[in-house]
Amino acid sequence: MLILPYSTVLSEDKLQENHRHIFTYLILTIMNKNELISAVAEKSQLSKADAKKALDSIIETISEALKAGDKVALLGFGTFSVAERGERQGVNPATGASITIAAKKSAKFKGGAELTAALN
Repeated sequence: MLILPYSTVLSEDKLQENHRHIFTYLILTIMNKNELISAVAEKSQLSKADAKKALDSIIETISEALKAGDKVALLGFGTFSVAERGERQGVNPATGASITIAAKKSAKFKGGAELTAALN
C-alpha cells in the first residue's frame, strides 16, 4: 500500500476561520508479485508453486521477445513493445552544465480495447 499526501482546500468559511490547508491522504493499493501469484493460484485452482512457475515463464517469454525486438500482443489485454529514445541534450541540475543523455530502449505497454472498456 502506498500513501501519498495531498492538500485539500477548505471551504471559504473554514479558510477564513483558520487560514490553512488540511492534509488528507490518498491511499493506493499496489499488487506485488507474491499477491499476483496467490490470486492466479486461487482463480486457476493451481498450487502457488505452479502459479509461480507459470507467471515466471510468461514474464521470461515476454522479456525474451522484447529483447529480440518483437511485439507481444495479448488480444483483449494489451500489447507489449519496445520504445526507442534517441540521444538528446540535457542539463545537469546541480551544475547547470549541458550533458548528453545516451539513447536507450524501454518496455512499453498499451492496454487493449477490452481492458480499457473494463476500466471505464
